[in-house]
Amino acid sequence: MELAVLNTNGSETGRKVTLNNDVFGIEPNDHAIYLDVKQFLANQRQGTHSSKEKSTVSGSTKKLHRQKGTGGSRKGSIKSGTFVGGARIHGPQPRDYSFKLNKKLKQLARKSALAYKAKDNNITVLESFQFESPKTKNYINILDGLKMSGSKTLLVLADYNENIYRSGRNLPNTKIMAAKDLNTYDILHADTVILIENSVGVIENILNKA
Repeated sequence: MELAVLNTNGSETGRKVTLNNDVFGIEPNDHAIYLDVKQFLANQRQGTHSSKEKSTVSGSTKKLHRQKGTGGSRKGSIKSGTFVGGARIHGPQPRDYSFKLNKKLKQLARKSALAYKAKDNNITVLESFQFESPKTKNYINILDGLKMSGSKTLLVLADYNENIYRSGRNLPNTKIMAAKDLNTYDILHADTVILIENSVGVIENILNKA
């Protein structure tokens, strides 16, 4: 699959980039995508939720009344979860939600997500550019030139660039990352994936590693 390389004004440069079919042209695996996105979202969870159990609620442990002969139900402690101000029964406790996935499966998931974007013509290749200093207006001008100012975009750089990152980080619906940090969730979340020309080879090398 060949894509024209655009400049920051949105015009074609006359160059073309061939996307590797082993990465951008595979048959997508939906289950691999599901597992990778599930892991990504699970790893974002802090897991600091907590509730008080009987051992941590303040109150007397004295039996409220004798076991039999009162005509009422048995009551062991005022700290029981059946009373107002009592413990939470089977409440949430701090835990780690993260889990591991095989490297091959994660590679397959990212390839599948990119294949979907390529299939829907939602990948744009942009020539390399630099900012002398962080300036959001410069990044907005690029999006305007590409006619993407109102859509969700993911810009993939060959390597981390602080000036470009800081220029776009405050814009809504905009994400910027290095090729090595590319993940399935962010690929799918974006309407358009913008690949800097020299990032294409980096992505293909990472996702084709044995």
